[in-house]
Amino acid sequence: MIPVKAITLAAVLALPALALAQDAKEAVEARHGFMTMLGINMGQLAGMAKGEIAYDEAAATLAASNIVALTQYDAPALFVEGTSSKDMRDSEALPAIWENPDDFRAKFVALREAAAGSPEAVKGGQGNVGPVLQKLGGACKNCHDDYRKED
Repeated sequence: MIPVKAITLAAVLALPALALAQDAKEAVEARHGFMTMLGINMGQLAGMAKGEIAYDEAAATLAASNIVALTQYDAPALFVEGTSSKDMRDSEALPAIWENPDDFRAKFVALREAAAGSPEAVKGGQGNVGPVLQKLGGACKNCHDDYRKED
């Protein structure tokens, strides 16, 4: 009877650890989804800026609006302790995120600010997309340089 109690106790004590592991995995998956959606919309704008995709004001405005919407989400909250590239194989998040959380959040705020006004700014022709893309891309790069593992 004692072994059954010990096994039951061990299983109950392990549940929080399993829940945390699941939460970490879900956080990384959510981050990947967020970055994928951001990348799809950035790609749409990049294609138009480069002339690889025909300029379409409605599509450019929609892509920029999607980016604005994404930046309203609290994506830094998805960067939970224990989900760095040193902790998980599927993570590209550098440990520096948790060493400099205020700077990390500030860089996300800078992306939000870069996105503000972009739906209007991309209107009027292909030539207007490039400057918006540079502003957005610069904000992305500033964060990736410090907080994303190199490929």
